[in-house]
Amino acid sequence: MGQLEGKTAVILGAASEGNMGQVIARLFAAEGAKVMVAGRKEAPLAALAEEIGGAYALCDITSKAEVNAMADKAAATFGRVDIAINTTGWGLLASMLEITEEQLDQIVDLQFKGVHHFLQAFVRVMSAQAPTGGSLISLSSATTKALIPNHAAYIGTKRGSEALIECVANDFGHLGIKANTVSPAFTDSPMTHESFQVPGLVDAFLPRYPLGRLNTVEDVAYACLWLCTDTAFITGQNIQPNGGLTLRGNPQARDIEAAVGAAMAKLQG
Repeated sequence: MGQLEGKTAVILGAASEGNMGQVIARLFAAEGAKVMVAGRKEAPLAALAEEIGGAYALCDITSKAEVNAMADKAAATFGRVDIAINTTGWGLLASMLEITEEQLDQIVDLQFKGVHHFLQAFVRVMSAQAPTGGSLISLSSATTKALIPNHAAYIGTKRGSEALIECVANDFGHLGIKANTVSPAFTDSPMTHESFQVPGLVDAFLPRYPLGRLNTVEDVAYACLWLCTDTAFITGQNIQPNGGLTLRGNPQARDIEAAVGAAMAKLQG
């Protein structure tokens, strides 16, 4: 019997092949959950839903109406929602002096207001299931604990989403609702894969991980799995499945420049 046998789950942000949302969805289905995948692209969502024997919903997290419709569809489809996970994000690389107002509005809508919409919708659904409630997770980033240059808006909005999770945990725990954050570090995924091709970039990060390797999407998925089991008596926490990066901190600009420069020099002969 799987660890999530008999449970239902919604995974938002699962419309790109091999991304964290899809990896989590496949793992949860393998562990016995009925899973609804959601995002903005219908074709990959429909294919994944068919693959795992689940359902799908179209949803842009920046739209409150679409988020509420997704939550209601999940409740109607499954009868209840035991788990809801938000994996959306935008790895905006922009300095404080260069970011445009349009970019700032976009990242606030996605990584703060959107998370608020998500939590509000599923707290509403899970409150009706009291006292059994459910488990809520929003993915954040190790950068909120281990700063990295030129990510101020990204880090600021992710920190804001962590505060929202803490407030949900504090305000709705009496209804059986758990709310936690999971924070990967520099992870090879569809969103970041291009960065992994830059010679020397991984070399700048690797020494910062006490466990000797960068975390994978699977590491993140298994952390989410544990938090969603009945054995995880935990709420309002920021789980860091990133091999201890926060103990040493992310590399800074000079570290990255040195590692990339050394790799380029080696390639050039």
